[in-house]
Amino acid sequence: MFQLVSKASANARVDILSGLTVALALVPEAVAFAFVAGVHPLVGLYAAFMVGLITAVFGGRPGMISGATGALAVVMVALVAQHGVEYLFATVVLMGVLQVIAGALHLGKFIRLVPHPVMLGFVNGLAIVIFLAQLGQFKVEDITGNLEWMSGEPLYLMLGLVAVTMAIIKYLPKFTTLIPAPLAAIAVVSLAVIYGGLDTRTVGDMASIAGGLPEFHIPAVPFSLETFYIILPYAVILAAIGLIESLLTLTLVAELTETHGRASKECIAQGAANVATGFFGGMGGCAMIGQSMINVNSGGRGRLAGISAALFLLSFILFASSLIEQIPLAALVGVMFMVVVGTFEWSSLRILNKIPRTDAFVLILVSGVTVISDLAIAVIVGVIVSALVFAWKAAKRVDVTTKILPNGSKVYQLHGPLFFGSITSFKELFDPKNDPDDVVIDFVESRVWDHSGLEAIDALAERYLKAGKQLHLRHLSPDCQVLLEKAGDMVEINVIEDPLYGLAVDYPSEKELPISDHITPTKAADT
Repeated sequence: MFQLVSKASANARVDILSGLTVALALVPEAVAFAFVAGVHPLVGLYAAFMVGLITAVFGGRPGMISGATGALAVVMVALVAQHGVEYLFATVVLMGVLQVIAGALHLGKFIRLVPHPVMLGFVNGLAIVIFLAQLGQFKVEDITGNLEWMSGEPLYLMLGLVAVTMAIIKYLPKFTTLIPAPLAAIAVVSLAVIYGGLDTRTVGDMASIAGGLPEFHIPAVPFSLETFYIILPYAVILAAIGLIESLLTLTLVAELTETHGRASKECIAQGAANVATGFFGGMGGCAMIGQSMINVNSGGRGRLAGISAALFLLSFILFASSLIEQIPLAALVGVMFMVVVGTFEWSSLRILNKIPRTDAFVLILVSGVTVISDLAIAVIVGVIVSALVFAWKAAKRVDVTTKILPNGSKVYQLHGPLFFGSITSFKELFDPKNDPDDVVIDFVESRVWDHSGLEAIDALAERYLKAGKQLHLRHLSPDCQVLLEKAGDMVEINVIEDPLYGLAVDYPSEKELPISDHITPTKAADT
């Protein structure tokens, strides 16, 4: 079950007005992304409508807006240029299937592995991308058909209208919240341009958005393995980019609204939306952080906001294209500039010199890669770098404390995790040549994480056996014992579970029994 209007807002009027604002901002974005992908503007608009509607109804995050995005468009352009738009539709269908599978397997939960610096870098990078995308509206064609920057009166008029739009959005909420500030700004600036006879670019100057209802059709491509091999790489990339952007946007909106989203449900909804879009002539899509921010800032919290945005967009295509085409681009640019201001984490600039340098590096790295390349690569790079930094830091935390028992045995108490990054340090902690004949390794404050750790223990046991000395393992945790049991013949070590502590055999205290009676000896070739 789902609620059209969330309990948080409990106000259908606010959701509907917020949806109208989002729909107005969606038009130039969808048209622009269609141009980037090399397809007809209606292909982008149909995608924005269908993806937006289906995810609004069934998605895992009420209030989040989905549609055609630039991150997907830049991947699609090569496919369209080489094979045509029908192959794009087939790819979008396969992309959706892969996303549904990801949702069914609950792969969305892995978004929790994205560190906070990566999240900050994603937000900042996306804000910069949105800002740079708006700069294209300040270019016009010269007599040769090339784009050049505006100058003179057209530029001053454009900047003035953008400034008025931003001022209305900023200050109107201080006087009234009856109407979303972005919607009021668009209406005021549009009326000023229309009735003031101001000569500035409008939505209609980009392309006509008039059209009919999207029609069902099966992509006209050969149903063969050759076709599958052509579209599969693109589908995998698009599915990954779409899910990463959607799940990160879901996390961001959840933080802003202090609510929770459902990652797996969002994956399935995104996938179903893309499957449907591919069969109805759309270019596919995913969550849009810019439009989601507009919706949240306008007060939209329920599913009705996203549904309204999609239905308003369809009505623009069917009935109101002539009116929408009169909206000045300056008003929509002003709205998006305010989105940039609200999206960018300005606090991250103040904390750069207060957080660990590695975190600051990751934050800047992810922002830069997002701008230069794309979101998916940026997030993957950020996660990999963060993981390597963590592994390096964890590897340096392995050390031991030693003591000699009354019976002459030497005890090494190991501290820190034992995994591929720490095994070199682990090996250097022991001295089989000079140690006494009876040695204990106490793992009470350590854990074995992987096969490299198992092999390190086995190699150490071999060193002590070759030196003619007896090695004992104590306090191996249950998960370590499971690793050892799974390793089988790969690691030649016996471990006996301790029913008292859930560790290794250690029933009486060390003072009550000699060490050989209560610690399991390591025996090579005895599994």
